[in-house]
Amino acid sequence: MNDTRDSLHRIAIHVLARARFDATGRFGLRATPGGFGTPMFGEDLFRVAGGALVREHGGDASAMPLDGATLADLAAFASVDLTTPFDAGEAMPPVGDIHAPLRVDADEAARMAEWFDFGWRVIDAAAAASPDAKAVQLWPEHFDAGTSVAIAEGERCNLGASPGDAFSDEPYLYVGPWSDSRPGDASYWNAPFGAAVTRADVFAAQDPFETGVGFLCRGLDLLRG
Repeated sequence: MNDTRDSLHRIAIHVLARARFDATGRFGLRATPGGFGTPMFGEDLFRVAGGALVREHGGDASAMPLDGATLADLAAFASVDLTTPFDAGEAMPPVGDIHAPLRVDADEAARMAEWFDFGWRVIDAAAAASPDAKAVQLWPEHFDAGTSVAIAEGERCNLGASPGDAFSDEPYLYVGPWSDSRPGDASYWNAPFGAAVTRADVFAAQDPFETGVGFLCRGLDLLRG
């Protein structure tokens, strides 16, 4: 279990995503300097930066340390009501004990922020040749960055960067076809949802960025034949 990742996942969905949803009806997030957060809505923006939750409002900023804070503390800081109904899909983690202290290691949070930033740029580059690609978002229910692109008429494929989950404790890039099709090189399709490559393998390469982009583009090439 990764306490920092699990705590940040709960903060992402139950504080940041709820704050945006309450104001706009949307809950997608994005990579931000030092972490992740909401886009600006009205005069507000919320983001996790290092070991703190930052609230920007009307040009002013305030922050609350994450480690040792409770979900209830952070929700109050963000003016979020945790008792109101909110559904972001089956992958959404439960609210849990809102009064239990959260464990967020600042160094681990920084490594996660670096991975989201790297993954975002890799996904952008891999999807650049697909004019129908959706905007990259950080999906708080899954807690990963991703987009989808068309691979054929009526068929699409997800491209993403996960900080780790039940599939792999190690952060990874992935290609996830919406269909069951796994054409071409069988060794490439190494995951139940499609294909994945870990951060360790990507960063062992001489050029990690080109390696990551190449991995995602390889999946698209195989799927498109």
